[in-house]
Amino acid sequence: MTQRIICQKCKYYFVTWEPARPYGCKAYSFKSKLIPSMVVKNSSGIDCSFYQQKQSQS
Repeated sequence: MTQRIICQKCKYYFVTWEPARPYGCKAYSFKSKLIPSMVVKNSSGIDCSFYQQKQSQS
């Protein structure tokens, strides 16, 4: 069983100001209405290969 990718914890994830495309991925260079990991999985059939967890700012 593969672990679910949570884009909000990825260093490449960002939120845009565009209501039609509120989520983005810097690694794949796109913005979308859906969470980026779902777009990657739906379009390629494989899980995101760029996921890297954000470093904590403690």
